Amino acid sequence: MADQKTAAYICQGCGLGERLDTRQLAQVASRDGKMNLVREHPFLCSSEGVAMIRNDIENEGVTHIAIAACSRRAKTEAFHFPTVAMSRANLREGVIWIRPEGDEHQETTQEMADDYVRMACAEVKKMVQPAGNPAAARNDTVLVVGGGVSGMTAALEASKAGYRVVLVEKTGALGGMAAKLWKRVAYKEPFADPADTGVNELTARIQADKNIKVYLNATVAKTDGAPGRFTIDIATESGSISQEHVGAIVQASGFTLYDMNKLPELGGGLPNVVDQLGLEELARAANGGPIKRADGVEVKTVVFVQCAGQRDPSGTHLPYCSGHCCLTSIKQAMYFKDRNPDVDTVVIFDDLRTPGNGEDFYRSAQRKGVTFTKGKVSSVASAGNGLKVTFHDLILDDKNATIDADLVVLATGQVPNSGVNIDQPREEGVDIKPISILNLNYRQGPDVPQLVHGFADSHFICFPYESRRTGIYPTGPVRRPMDIAQAMEDATGAALKAIQAIENAAAGRAAHPRSGDLSYPTFRAEGCTQCKRCTVECPFGAIDEDEKRYPVFNESRCRRCGTCMGACPVRVISFENYSVDTVGSQIKAVDIPDEFSEKPRILVLACENDAYPALDMAGMKRQTYSAFVRVIPVRCLGSVNLIWITDALNSGYDGVMLMGCKHGEQYQCHFVKGSEMASYRLSKVDDTLKSLNLETERVQNYEVAITDIERVPQLINDYAEKIKEIGMSPFKF
Repeated sequence: MADQKTAAYICQGCGLGERLDTRQLAQVASRDGKMNLVREHPFLCSSEGVAMIRNDIENEGVTHIAIAACSRRAKTEAFHFPTVAMSRANLREGVIWIRPEGDEHQETTQEMADDYVRMACAEVKKMVQPAGNPAAARNDTVLVVGGGVSGMTAALEASKAGYRVVLVEKTGALGGMAAKLWKRVAYKEPFADPADTGVNELTARIQADKNIKVYLNATVAKTDGAPGRFTIDIATESGSISQEHVGAIVQASGFTLYDMNKLPELGGGLPNVVDQLGLEELARAANGGPIKRADGVEVKTVVFVQCAGQRDPSGTHLPYCSGHCCLTSIKQAMYFKDRNPDVDTVVIFDDLRTPGNGEDFYRSAQRKGVTFTKGKVSSVASAGNGLKVTFHDLILDDKNATIDADLVVLATGQVPNSGVNIDQPREEGVDIKPISILNLNYRQGPDVPQLVHGFADSHFICFPYESRRTGIYPTGPVRRPMDIAQAMEDATGAALKAIQAIENAAAGRAAHPRSGDLSYPTFRAEGCTQCKRCTVECPFGAIDEDEKRYPVFNESRCRRCGTCMGACPVRVISFENYSVDTVGSQIKAVDIPDEFSEKPRILVLACENDAYPALDMAGMKRQTYSAFVRVIPVRCLGSVNLIWITDALNSGYDGVMLMGCKHGEQYQCHFVKGSEMASYRLSKVDDTLKSLNLETERVQNYEVAITDIERVPQLINDYAEKIKEIGMSPFKF
């Protein structure tokens, strides 16, 4: 680019000056990198070093800078120059901290640093500093779908932060499942007694808040647009349609209980067998008096059966624990004991879990006389005017035992109201209602994608609120099983994420995990073959098609992962600061020794979210690995275009290692499907290698976690040994 003025800055701090010949690095940047300006500095991140760079930008007209110092993940505040394109050569964590000291290692260590300087210079020349999403839009309204505790909390928190809220509730009253409870589990000291649900207070606050507009007996008929400019059609019971424009969405659609009629062996369907919600109805009807069965008989003996249709390894029922059920049964046992201490209350459990109150609530129930028995219920059957519960006693003699009861309560667990799921296979026994919650106008389906058990998909490890639909945040039991206290905390987080999405959309920035990134994808229409791979493989529904079947990029939905770039067989998709050329130029900038040097070159394409941090932390722990690797961080393994691999092999690299996140049901990929897509594409690389008469071992794909600090260096060293065993590439010149 004719208007570029490039500059390279070589740091001598943190031991770089002692371990490396920085004058030689400067010569490499000037001679091989062909940078217009090259400077060395004792400590680039110091105020003087930063001032020197800023002075060159402001007074020397520098537009592109390459900083050869520490990792791109370090000193981000010091090296923040938003008006210029910038690359980083990782000489500290990536060279001197992972190479042993000593004269015998000096040559290969210096060669490693020289190459990283060449790569940084080559990369930055192919970059353009992005100006931000041209379709940026601002709307300071949050849509909350669901008027239960989660929805009301999210609405109130967003309103307190100064944002308008549109709250849509499908029934005629706010409160959701919590409004059907007599009491809630104790949520604060001393955790001794059931507490008021707080629903009336939340409802009153909603009604008094002028920032919150409530639709009752209403559903979302259509959701169109993107963060900052969603258009919502709201259908009311009368048949009218109202339209609202919002910036972000919180989905708080709640849960239903697992159908106890699917548990006939536990008495499901029998008179006087209820689920936990059924008991709440009896308690509400009693209104503080003795709890009676549906036939009017006062309950004198009640048995609570835990994990009813839950934690089922057979796959017939729910495979997961719903979290709240043990505490709920303890609370409900207290309903009886608080009214009449002579009522026999027995809780039969396999494991008793009491998160959030340090078991104080459980101890309080024991003091009130609630009996807890570790056992496995095998049957519940009618017996006269009552019931007989047979269970395998796991404490007393490991034998079968029976209990006569007036009432049996089954803890059946939570099934999320997630909506229609066309993206994940349904698990047998998981009863997901096929009713759309959001009615998204997305080619990938009308609702947020779901996990295998039906909960709204989110990245549990790093981004628990984020769905695969940018600007839409599931919260509460639709996201994972939880109780009221957890749901309120969860809803607060979702409200904050919705606000963040609004602000990012207004500034033209990306959402997580590249929050703040101003780049966005573009493509060359003249080279596009209309293959649809980008539209199909985008994990976030950010790409549509126009009437001529060319891709249409919805930048506000885009997460900037680059999966579309990796998918494109003709390489016409790119980002201003990340493209086929920015990575390809780095690959080609490496000095490839000849076949007689016995110095192989191994390319490592490392995911910047897990693998690259693991490599950095390995350096911090001084874990050594081969000097023959050259690491290039990529936004996601899904962005890896196969041309990079073929270019590397054709250039004489002896091997290619790809390091991405774990994929599959328990995925850790920050971009959900990127690593999985890359693995699918790479499964076909073997044929290409064979056609080039190259060993298939020369390209290897690894799943790496951010915690693999010791494993990653070992993978590299083992692979370097494997390359030594195979021999040098025949493509070396």
